[in-house]
Amino acid sequence: LIPLAGLFLKTLELSPDQVWAILASRRTLSALKISFGLAFAAACVNLVMGTIVVWALVRYRFPGRRLFDAIVDIPFALPTAVAGVALTALFTEKGWLGAPLAAAGIKVAFTPLGIFVAMVFIGIPFVVRTVQPVLIDLDREIEEAAASLGASRWHTITRVILPSLLPALLTGLALAFARAVGEYGSVIF
Repeated sequence: LIPLAGLFLKTLELSPDQVWAILASRRTLSALKISFGLAFAAACVNLVMGTIVVWALVRYRFPGRRLFDAIVDIPFALPTAVAGVALTALFTEKGWLGAPLAAAGIKVAFTPLGIFVAMVFIGIPFVVRTVQPVLIDLDREIEEAAASLGASRWHTITRVILPSLLPALLTGLALAFARAVGEYGSVIF
């Protein structure tokens, strides 16, 4: 609380015009745009990709499913600094994933794209683990009933499945966004 109190007291020393000048400065706005913009974009990607991952894990049986299910939790278990170092090593111009991307003219490490990748990496388990129990509890007989009543697959998804999953999807989106906004360890690397 002492650093927070110091920050508050220091702010009180400034005039309202000085506070506004700091808040409206190009540097502050750029930092907020990067932080919140990339966090929201990463949360949206996590929502889509996390939903696909959950659907595959819950609805299909395939070799390596349990391993894949465990891999989803790696960002929970991995310290953020270690995640940052690992992602940097993978995406540098000589890294396993960075080399082919660099050959295509795409630089990831030490760019906003790298920050976005780190935010996606640390946020996806929040969507997966929030939506997974809801999808497990969703009875498949509801889908079969909709199909037997003549509903198309798209109609079944939008009118039967999605309304049941929507609260969990929004919670996962909010958790992934909050985690991405607060991420420091992997982003700093």
